[in-house]
Amino acid sequence: MVERGGSMIKKFDIRNTKNAKDLLMIQIPSYKVEAEIIGYDDIPPLKDTVNTLKQCGETFFGYYIKEELCAAISVKVIDNEVDIHRLIVHPDHFRKGIAQKLLTFIEGKYNKKTFIVATGSKNTPAVTFYKKNGFQITKEIKVNEHLSLTYFDKKLLAD
Repeated sequence: MVERGGSMIKKFDIRNTKNAKDLLMIQIPSYKVEAEIIGYDDIPPLKDTVNTLKQCGETFFGYYIKEELCAAISVKVIDNEVDIHRLIVHPDHFRKGIAQKLLTFIEGKYNKKTFIVATGSKNTPAVTFYKKNGFQITKEIKVNEHLSLTYFDKKLLAD
């Protein structure tokens, strides 16, 4: 999918070292912002390395502007369920509608009945984003005294 201005969404192989390094360059700054929002910085995405990313088993799609990775979404698909593991936008590209484009892309790409995702309960921008996109809260789990996760799902009519 190519848009005006040279931006596009395309699948990339996270097992490729360069791709994993490129992803870390957007993942770390993005999740540092989330850590600030939720007031807790001991979150797993900030501990990822090239090797942990290469072994994560997720399918990645990147949002590129003139060949530069600016955002990404990753999923694991099991039966009729798409589990969104990461939706990452580099802080330089916040509030440009890129997360929306990635989510819409994934929903159109996979003809599945259910999409699920989790985010930090205190991450108000992410919680608002998923609710706005028709996701329903299914549960909230307290990980520790500093961190709770909110889980969502969205049912789509699949053919």
